[in-house]
Amino acid sequence: MTDFISLPFYDLFHENGHVPEAREKLPPLLAGIRRSILEIGAGTGLITTSLADWTPAEIFALEPSAGMRAMLLSRLNARPELLKRVTVLPCDALSVELDEPVEAIVMINVMYALEPDYRKRLWPVLATRLEPGGLLVFTWRDGGPPAPRPLQELESQQVGRHTYTVLLEILESSEESCEARYLYRITEGDRVISEEEIAGPAYRPVWETIEGELVGAGFVQADAPEGFLAWRLA
Repeated sequence: MTDFISLPFYDLFHENGHVPEAREKLPPLLAGIRRSILEIGAGTGLITTSLADWTPAEIFALEPSAGMRAMLLSRLNARPELLKRVTVLPCDALSVELDEPVEAIVMINVMYALEPDYRKRLWPVLATRLEPGGLLVFTWRDGGPPAPRPLQELESQQVGRHTYTVLLEILESSEESCEARYLYRITEGDRVISEEEIAGPAYRPVWETIEGELVGAGFVQADAPEGFLAWRLA
């Protein structure tokens, strides 16, 4: 249900959110990748199609949400040249099966959704899906979770006569997680057409935690631009 609340807002705000930075900083990291990429949390395909533009690689786009997959497949259908090169996987990341290890694994704006125990179990699984020396790259920012703050507007976008607005409140915060409340509002002038909310945890592990988990899973850190971490499978 939560997916369907946020889905109409997804592309409107992500195109002006993390996506431009990813499109700027990812291509140099993926230089030389030619055979295969596994994308964890492909969403609606905003990054998926860019991966296909930057590399000649076959792409496995993993997205467990049916609503997100529908938009992803619609995006691919508008790019018929990609239909034989991108495989959409409906499974969970812990259960992904591939015929052979991939050259790279990409996770964009996914870390915040990974519960700590799940995340610790994920790294060894991804290590088995990567070829030796393969690249794991994901978005990440140091500093832990944000402090509690009142409801405030993140962004608004006008579509015809309607304005789509997303607001965020941080209810509480701990060492590695916070409880966040998102409000999704559609208005026409002063009239509220719809307003729905999603509340739940978000995770932002600190550097020492990430480093320990990845080293323990057999990864070695590589150079990456600000806002990203890159690791090679030893």
